[in-house]
Amino acid sequence: MTQRILALTLAAALPLMSCGDTNARFPITSDAVAVSKARVAVRTIEVRDVSLPAYAAASEIVVEQEGGALFVVPKSIWADDPVRGVTGALSRSLGERSTASVASEPWPLAEPADVRVEVRVDRMIAKSDGQFELSGQFAIAAPDGAVRESVERFAVNAPMAGTEPAAVAKATGTAIDGLADLILKKLRR
Repeated sequence: MTQRILALTLAAALPLMSCGDTNARFPITSDAVAVSKARVAVRTIEVRDVSLPAYAAASEIVVEQEGGALFVVPKSIWADDPVRGVTGALSRSLGERSTASVASEPWPLAEPADVRVEVRVDRMIAKSDGQFELSGQFAIAAPDGAVRESVERFAVNAPMAGTEPAAVAKATGTAIDGLADLILKKLRR
């Protein structure tokens, strides 16, 4: 009886296994390498979860078509949750480009970070003109007064080699690197 139940379970599972996810997954990437690390006025930076518009927070990769409408690229999704992916890419870029230790929230150390960076993205669009647009605002909070607190608007554009998902993922990473550079300008000594 046990063998029969096992055989029926296996027979029922085989069709389900063949219907797996066939979407290609694309991580946020960047070729940009920081030549030298920016000397910043803080030792530690916490990056809060980046706030994304609904279309950018979805797992599907979208591109702008003529007329401004955003369409999903078929059979292509982000490799990670977009909020986690963008937050991680920004943390990594800030860490690679500065003398500070950087981590995404939740802050992993016992002593609080010297500053917290919060980013709210208004637009994150792979545009039909071959540019990737990343814009919104970022805030730098310094509870202990390590630097002057501020809220700044930003707009970063990065060229795209095409509208294929890999090109969009690479341009996304390049734009995030550009945002990291703007944040580091506010934190320089």
